[in-house]
Amino acid sequence: MLEFLDDIKRMNKRQLVYQALNFGMIVSSALMIWKGLMVVTGSESPIVVVLSGSMEPAFHRGDLLFLTNHKEDPVRVGDIVVFKVEGRDIPIVHRVLKLHEKEDGSVKILTKGDNNSVDDRGLYAPGQLWLNKKDIVGRARGFVPYVGIVTILMNDYPKLKYAVLGCLGLFVLVHRE
Repeated sequence: MLEFLDDIKRMNKRQLVYQALNFGMIVSSALMIWKGLMVVTGSESPIVVVLSGSMEPAFHRGDLLFLTNHKEDPVRVGDIVVFKVEGRDIPIVHRVLKLHEKEDGSVKILTKGDNNSVDDRGLYAPGQLWLNKKDIVGRARGFVPYVGIVTILMNDYPKLKYAVLGCLGLFVLVHRE
């Protein structure tokens, strides 16, 4: 830790500003990549982490899912979808169990976790028995196993999140290359 402080003390103001701008460029690049993925995939959240064991054995806690949500690509029974429910902040990853397509083009969707014994009606908003197309954030198109466990650990242990972010920020500011 003292080496970091010594490195900062040895920097002149121009080097310090350069490092801060470098850090800002890294953050803005990450945001641009995220927004680009949103446009390409049609999903407000193109990458999500599985937070529970409700989809085992298909997906495990910590798996990273890649989503798409193109309007012309219809939802089908058996698809794994990520959906948001009114009153809940965290999206849910479950499989489409039943579909009701009406003549006017509207679709009613019922989901269920592979590892759950009952459908998701208990998870939906009070009085809601079916999901609508607007509730769907995206459909799983691929995954990387266990990569998202870092996200889960940082959410479970907030001090770890701040320590990791602080170390990364210090590294970017102090690293001269």
